Amino acid sequence: MPTIVEYGLATLQASWISVIFLLTPFAYLVLSQRSKSIGGQSDKEEVGSNALDHSSFDMSNIRVTKIFIHPIKSCKGTSVPEAKYTLEGLDNDRKWCIVRADNNAVVTARDVAKMVLINPRIIPDASCPEGGRLEISFPKESGCEAFSVPLNPTKEALQDWRNLDISLWGKDDIEGYVCQTNVGRSPSEILSQYMELPVHLAMKGLRPRICPPTLRFPDLDAPSYFQDGYPLMLLSEESVAAMQDRTRGMVGMQGIAEKWSSDTLQVERFRPNIVIKGAGAPFFEDILTEFTFDSHRESVDKGSPVIRLVSKCTRCMLPNVHPDTGVLDKAVPLKVLMKHRRGLDPERPSQACMGCNGILTANGMVKVGDWIHVRKTGFV
Repeated sequence: MPTIVEYGLATLQASWISVIFLLTPFAYLVLSQRSKSIGGQSDKEEVGSNALDHSSFDMSNIRVTKIFIHPIKSCKGTSVPEAKYTLEGLDNDRKWCIVRADNNAVVTARDVAKMVLINPRIIPDASCPEGGRLEISFPKESGCEAFSVPLNPTKEALQDWRNLDISLWGKDDIEGYVCQTNVGRSPSEILSQYMELPVHLAMKGLRPRICPPTLRFPDLDAPSYFQDGYPLMLLSEESVAAMQDRTRGMVGMQGIAEKWSSDTLQVERFRPNIVIKGAGAPFFEDILTEFTFDSHRESVDKGSPVIRLVSKCTRCMLPNVHPDTGVLDKAVPLKVLMKHRRGLDPERPSQACMGCNGILTANGMVKVGDWIHVRKTGFV
């Protein structure tokens, strides 16, 4: 039988564990506020083995190298030279999604890997009231014909489209419309054939979808389309290169195949919107909290919209799907990320992180080649 002393020690231990779990988020929140506006850099006294040395980054030489738009969630992305953006994200990025016909839940490449081979293309046309078309095509061997839907259907057209509440991450509060065409088979029929389950193509409705709060932004009220959580995702080329090096160092371990001794880890696997380069070291995005885009190396437009990075991007199996073949790798990159990039998000410490999520504070434009002007660094 346990003694009174043993009971007392067990109770004391349980109490301390509870206190630690309660205080950890508050400690993170306090530390996250210790950032300074650039000119000078933020405090370097970061906590934990994953803390980054701010002095290792060249903050004066960072540029946008790629811009990606993914019109349909989990389908093929398009590299573009420039993009307008609103509070909800880059124009037409994840404005559409594919939902199950039986429960209106969003389907992703986590469920059906070959979704990444569906190719949506924005075809602008300023002469028509819809502003252009979204053209969707499929691999030839699928036997599915291409079709298109209007980019911005008129109010009259929307009256004939079924309105529905769409479920994503357990919440069924996203307004959407089932897309229709006037020619040939319906989008639902064609996509259901390709996906091998009954689905619809849905477009985001006008009702705002608000991003979830974070520790640093408990009152976050930014809107988004069908992104997993936030309207923008940023990633650096240096970070991808670092993970490729670490992947090669793990060949033969944890199921990582020999082909990774030479295969390239593509940035497209991580499905970012903005790719940057020039900091000179990986994971600069981990400490970048506020910045602007500018076509000049020295900031000229003092009124440029501010972009805020609000959380790390936690990762699942989706980056393991090859964006060009739709083949799921059993190990890369998730097992590498789990070894080297876990414990960085205090809200989800068991998950691996790669890239950071952001919000936009005003409408604007970003172009490949734009300079990143750092306003603040700290904890993302």
